[in-house]
Amino acid sequence: MTDLLYSEIEEELRASVRALLADRCPPENTLARCETGEPYDRALWQTLARDLGAASLAVPEEAGGAGASVREAAVVLEELGRAAAPTPYLGSAVLATTALLALEDADGGGDGAEAAKPLASLAAGERTAALAVPLSAMPGTGAFPSAVRADSAGTLTGTVTSVADAAAADVLIVPAEGRDGPGLYAVEATAAALAVVPRTSLDLTRPVADLTFTGTAARRLAGAGQAPAALERALLTGAGLLASEQLGIAEWCLTATVAYLKDRRQFGRQLGSFQALKHRLADLWLEVVGARAAARYAADTLATGDPDAPVAVAVAASHCGELAVRAAEECVQLHGGIGMTWEHPAHLYLKRAKADQIALGTPDRHRAALAALVDLPAPVG
Repeated sequence: MTDLLYSEIEEELRASVRALLADRCPPENTLARCETGEPYDRALWQTLARDLGAASLAVPEEAGGAGASVREAAVVLEELGRAAAPTPYLGSAVLATTALLALEDADGGGDGAEAAKPLASLAAGERTAALAVPLSAMPGTGAFPSAVRADSAGTLTGTVTSVADAAAADVLIVPAEGRDGPGLYAVEATAAALAVVPRTSLDLTRPVADLTFTGTAARRLAGAGQAPAALERALLTGAGLLASEQLGIAEWCLTATVAYLKDRRQFGRQLGSFQALKHRLADLWLEVVGARAAARYAADTLATGDPDAPVAVAVAASHCGELAVRAAEECVQLHGGIGMTWEHPAHLYLKRAKADQIALGTPDRHRAALAALVDLPAPVG
């Protein structure tokens, strides 16, 4: 039977990441950074990715990584969600890295040497990457989500909208349709004929950008034999691990609200002593416990290659996506007036929770996918 409890190594990893974020990423720093034109804390990212080795957790040792798994990466995402940390971890260490790993693991048809070039630098924390698909792209659709075309010379033309972490990327992993079918290409962020246009994002801590390729030089990583499977694996892993980030958001919201209600007094009593508020928080706590089980199981199935992974991811994504938003809404409401102010970080968590809810598939779409996976018939009438 799968052990979903956190291992000693995972708890040590959590402690290290939490200590780093507490020191370098307190809410007041994040709020101040959101008002600047530099939403990402590059120094924090370098420490997290390179010094702590968080970017290399899912990369095998022979490829220059730590040789851990996505279970450990999920722990990192829990803590990043808990801190609403402005780092490109999802785009670089999860989506782009997983796509490259899938090419390295593929049997035939892919160029493992070409995929290894960007992968090694990503694992070392020397560079960052982004997977050039809309943040709303969902696994399991059977489609190859690309509006980009590749010609016979390997140059790319087309536009991809709302790409997460693209503005911070050194290299872009781009799905594109060529004459011989779909492929994956690597494009340097400094390439000529590439426009990266930031767009206003609801989530102030995870900017998105539109990418426009107009005859942009690219390096082909894989063709039709490997690209669709690699992209599907990246999206599935991203959706599964995003549930861990949503779990971290919900845990922070619950913990912060409980602490506030213990401290705030009205009518000569602690707010937390009122039975109605106790019941609301007890219900929320039960949902967080369930979300932790769902997120952990999804991460474990992805780490072990379990064929049940699509089902586990659909369950985790549909449950954790809605829970994070509800926990953030409760946090804002139960903090009263201060929860509505810019100076309080509650709005950061609400915005990230809502943006995460529509990222890599909405809860409704994941439930529809789950119904098909478990042969649950649609309602009649």
